[in-house]
Amino acid sequence: MADLITIDDPDDPRLSDYIGLTDVELRRRREPAEGLFIAEGEKVIRRARHAGYEMRSMLLSAKWVDVMRDVIDEVPAPVYAVAPELAERVTGYHVHRGALASMQRKPLPTADELLTTARRVVVMESVNDHTNIGAIFRSAAALGMDAVLLSPDCADPLYRRSVKVSMGAVFSVPYARLEAWPKGLETVREAGFRLLALTPDPKATSIDEAAPHRLERVALMLGAEGEGLSTKALMAADEWVRIPMAHGVDSLNVGAAAAVAFYAVATGRPES
Repeated sequence: MADLITIDDPDDPRLSDYIGLTDVELRRRREPAEGLFIAEGEKVIRRARHAGYEMRSMLLSAKWVDVMRDVIDEVPAPVYAVAPELAERVTGYHVHRGALASMQRKPLPTADELLTTARRVVVMESVNDHTNIGAIFRSAAALGMDAVLLSPDCADPLYRRSVKVSMGAVFSVPYARLEAWPKGLETVREAGFRLLALTPDPKATSIDEAAPHRLERVALMLGAEGEGLSTKALMAADEWVRIPMAHGVDSLNVGAAAAVAFYAVATGRPES
C-alpha cells in the first residue's frame, strides 16, 4: 500500500519528477535520461499500470484521492496530495485532470525483435509534433498495426502530450528506433516487408490500387507534417502510394492520413 503524503511546499524535492512539465526542451532531455515519463489523467495512469509500467510516484489533487483509491492501495510508490494551486506552480500549468503519475520506462525492443512477429508496421520519419505522434499511435492501435518504427530524430512517444493524445495507446503498440536512417529501412525490407511510402505526389499509385491489405507484410512510411518524407526515404521505398483526394484538397494532416492508410493496410477488410 502506498503512503499518502500531503505536501504544501512547491519546492519539496519529492516533487522533482513533476517540475516544469510545459518546458518541452527540459522534459525532452530529462525524461529519457532519467528513465521516466509522465502519465496524465485517470484512464492513462490505469492503462500505463495495466501495460506493466512501474509507478515511481503519483501527484493528486484532493478530489482525486477517492477516485484513485484502489491504485493507491495497490502500489508501493508514494502518493502526493496537493492543492490545485500548488500543482500548477510545480508543473507550470493547470492540471485539469487532477491526477499525474511518474512512471518508470522500460527498455525499448530492437527493430529486429519487433519485425520477427509483425505483419503490419508503421515507419515514421522526423515526426516531431507530439500531438501527431499521439494521434498516429492511437490510430495504429485501433486499426490493428503491429508495431511502430521511428527514425532517430522522431519525437518521444512517451512525452506527456503524446501519451495524453493517444489516450494511452502508446502503451499497447510496441515501438523501436531505427539506429540509422534511411539505411535502417534495409532491415525492414530484409525481414520481408514491402516498403510503401505515403505521399500526395500525383505520380504515386492510389492506395486502393496498390491493395496493401493483400500483401503478406507491409511497412507504411509516414513523414512529418508539411515536409513529408525526405527524398532519401522516398527513394528507399518499394512503391509510392497516395490517398485519392476530392474538391481540390491536396493533402491531409499526417494524423488523419495515417488513419486512412492504416485502414487500407489492415487485413480482413471486405473486398469492394
